[in-house]
Amino acid sequence: MAQEQPQGQAQEPDIFDRMAAQAAGVEPPQPLSKEELPALAERALSAQNASKTPPNVRQALQFLLAHGWIESATKPKLFQLIAAHTTLLDALLEPLDLRVLVDDVRGLAFLAVVPGYAGDDTDESEQDDWTHPLMKRQRLTLEQSLLLALLRREFLQREQESGTGAVVRVTVDSLLPQLETYLGSTGSDMQERKRLTQLLENLRTHGMVSEVDAQDCITIRPMIVHLLNPENLQTLLLRLRALAEQGGAQGSAGNAEGTP
Repeated sequence: MAQEQPQGQAQEPDIFDRMAAQAAGVEPPQPLSKEELPALAERALSAQNASKTPPNVRQALQFLLAHGWIESATKPKLFQLIAAHTTLLDALLEPLDLRVLVDDVRGLAFLAVVPGYAGDDTDESEQDDWTHPLMKRQRLTLEQSLLLALLRREFLQREQESGTGAVVRVTVDSLLPQLETYLGSTGSDMQERKRLTQLLENLRTHGMVSEVDAQDCITIRPMIVHLLNPENLQTLLLRLRALAEQGGAQGSAGNAEGTP
C-alpha cells in the first residue's frame, strides 16, 4: 500500500524519475531545504523591486505634479535629480500627455503639455473651455497680462546686464509709473499702489513673482519667460491694439454726435 506524502514536505523523485533523468542526461531536481527557501523568496522580491521606479525619482515626480515647477535656488537636489532623469520622467508622464522641460541656465524645471495633446484638438468655439485634467490654462485679466509683460521686459533687461540666470529683484515703487503709463492714473497714489499690490499678488499665485519683502521689493521668477512666450505677447499686443481702436472709434462717434 502506498503511503501518503505528509503535507509541507517536498516529494523525493522515485526510481523511475531518476532512470529517465539519467537516460536524458539531466540531473533530477533536488528538493529545496528549509535554509534555501528564504533566500529564494528574497531573490524573487529583489527582482520585482528592481523594476519599480526609484524612490528619489518618484519623490521628484510627485513634487512636480503637486507644484508644476521647481527652481534650483530653492530645491537644488530635486532639480539636479530631475535634470538627470528627464527621459525617465517623460516616460512616466507619457500616459498623462505631460513632459518635463528643463532650463539649465536659469535653474528651472516645469511640467508642460505635450505638443498635439488630444484634448487641445477642439474647434475655435470650444477653445475657451479647454482644460487638461492636471494642467489648466491660466486665465489672466488684461491688467495682469500687461503687468506680466512689463515684468518680463524688466527681467530680460536685467539678464542682459548681469547675465542669464541672475536673480532679478525690483522695487514696487519702480513699477508704479510704468503701469500708470498704460492704465492711466486714478488720481490717488494710495489707489494706484493698492491696484499694483493686488495685481502682484495675483501673479504670485501663478508663480511669476515672490512676495513683497521688507525692502518693498519683489523677485521676478524665471518662469515668467516661459509662460509669457512670444506667441502670448503677440496675442496681448493684438488685444491692446483692438482696445485702442475701439476707444478711438467711440471717441470719433461721440465727436460726430456733438457736431451741429
